[in-house]
Parts: sequence; C-alpha cells; structure tokens
Amino acid sequence: MEVFEPWRLILAAVLAGFLHFQVLCTSDVAPNYTFMQEATKAPPVAYYDYIIIGGGTAGCPLAATLSQNFRVLLLERGGSPYGNQNITNLATFTDTLTDTSPTSPAQSFVSEDGVVNTRARVLGGGTCLNAGFYTHADPEFVQKAGLDLDLVNRSYQWVEKVMVFEPQLRQWQSAVRDGLLEVGVLPYNGYTFEHIYGTKVGGTIFDKDNHRHTAADLLQYANPSGLTVLLYATVHRILFKTKGQSKTAAHGVIFKDGAGNEHRAYLSKETDKGSMGEIIVSAGALGSPQLLILSGIGPAQHLKSLGIKVLLDQPWVGQGMADNPLNVIVVPSPSPVEVSLAQQVGITRLGTYIEAISGSISSDSLD
Repeated sequence: MEVFEPWRLILAAVLAGFLHFQVLCTSDVAPNYTFMQEATKAPPVAYYDYIIIGGGTAGCPLAATLSQNFRVLLLERGGSPYGNQNITNLATFTDTLTDTSPTSPAQSFVSEDGVVNTRARVLGGGTCLNAGFYTHADPEFVQKAGLDLDLVNRSYQWVEKVMVFEPQLRQWQSAVRDGLLEVGVLPYNGYTFEHIYGTKVGGTIFDKDNHRHTAADLLQYANPSGLTVLLYATVHRILFKTKGQSKTAAHGVIFKDGAGNEHRAYLSKETDKGSMGEIIVSAGALGSPQLLILSGIGPAQHLKSLGIKVLLDQPWVGQGMADNPLNVIVVPSPSPVEVSLAQQVGITRLGTYIEAISGSISSDSLD
C-alpha cells in the first residue's frame, strides 16, 4: 500500500503553479487580493473542495496551486502582513518580535522547559518574522528524504521569482564575511543559493528598498475565482465522520472569527474533477499537533486528562519537539550601527552555521 507523504503534495503544489506567474506585488502595499477577507464576513456554513488550515510558508503556495483547479478555503488565525510597517520594513525588524499585543503577528510563549520563543500569527507565517535569509537545502538531505531533486530545483525557481533578492552588502556584513574567511571558513563561494561548505552570500527576502517579501506574496499565483482566504479565523476542531464509514475520515472544520462567532466549513461530497477533496493541516510545528489533539487525535491518556474524546490513540502526536541549539554572542557598540540581517553564512564541516546581524535595540525592547 502506498503511504501518503505530505511533502510530495507541497512540492507538487509549488511546481504546479510555476506557469501561473503574475505581476509582482510590493510588500508594503496590499495587493489586490479579491479573495482575502476577515472571517467575520464568512457565512455560517460553506462547502469547498479543499480546506487548508494555516496560511504560512506551506499553506500559501499550496492554496495558490490547488485553486487553479479546485475551490479552496485557506484559514489563517492571524491578519494580513500588508500595511504593517513592523513586518515590511527592515529597520523595524525587532519591533514585531517585541509586540505583545493581542493582535501581534508574533505570539510569544514559554515551553515547559522554560525556553522563551515566538510563533507566527499572520498570513505568510514565519517569513513575516524571520531574518530573511534564503538558501537551498543540502542535496544529500533532499535525496535521503526521497524527494525528486529535479522537482525540488524547479520549485525553488517558482519561489525565487517572487520573493528572493540578491543582498547589498554594506559595512557590517562585509566585515563579517572578511572575518569568516580570515579564521578559515573556506573557500569563499560568493553569491549562491547552494548549500556548500565555506563562506557564502545567500539570498534575502528583503528587496533593494529594504522591504520584506513573504509567503503571502505567493498567493498572487492563485486563481482568484477558486480561492477564499479568511483572516482571523481560528480553527478549534476538525470534524470527522465515523458512522457508516469503512474508516474515519475528516469532512469539515469548526472555526471562530475575530468577534467570536462560530462558523463551519465542510468538504464537498465530490469535486468538479470527480474526486474527494481533503483537509490539509499546515499550522506549523506547534499548531498542527495542537489542533490534532483538540480534535481527538493524540496520546489517549493525555486526551482523557483534558476531557477530550479519543478518536485515535496516536502516541507520537505532540512528541519529540526540539529546537536547534543556538549560541549568541552580543558585541556592544559605542555608536549606532547599520541595521542588517543575515545575508551570508559560514558553513563548517562540523555542522555549524555562523551568521550575524547588526542594529540598535532600545532598552525598552529588552524588558
């Protein structure tokens, strides 16, 4: 029996949209996304061929591609990145991460181990918050994962046409590059997306005007008549059919809008192409297992302790979470320095990655 592997669908989605390239949008001006609206405008009940939960780095390109042939609903619990200067401008990079308001695109949390972290809560996901460095995966990793390397490379091009730029190295980043070479992180590979040992300049999702481009920009590939994007739509539960079925199957979701009103979205019984659609969970490493647990899929004992009816005892849901180890060295400057995010990297054969950023952080941001 063939096992369904979600990454195949995501890569196919990225590739399928390759021929539907449209006019680029600027990151600080909202594009004319006629299919995007706040969830308060959604009907109480609606039907779609595909329902995608989470409008991040995977959800946006997947929705854009599926909309070419199907009716697609994309549910995002946050708002739009467009018009939010803290997201779009390089100079205000840290302001987004320190915003603790209820509608902040950056939701802070503390793990059970006491680690302070942030998860995205905005259309475009982590591409709205990160340092904007762009690089390709290690080809060896791609092959070990069983992916089609040619398909992966063509998928990269689809993304790069919309949201990847060559950085303009200024004083600080140039000094970092020279320092890496001086201490022996060799050879110097220049400007490249390839994952190779040594020091290189990678791509950036900030354009020449220092405006950020995000995964939300990939929605310009979408068929407007085939896609509905709802903002501030928080999914509370996935609905499953259990009676009269040979196997349990997801058939809908319950979500609430920003005003607290409940809505339901269901899969159409049959798509226009004659096949059943799917509910795709792309809510991130934290949001996806959380939603599965709320829907009754997870470790049985944990579900019972929360008063959640067990639909499927799956002990690995929500387990094995780990973050990449990170060592930070802060070098204070007696005078203001330019704002720059990661534009280059030193990749060593020990498996370490050396990057640097610069800028000024107010004392209020550190409280």
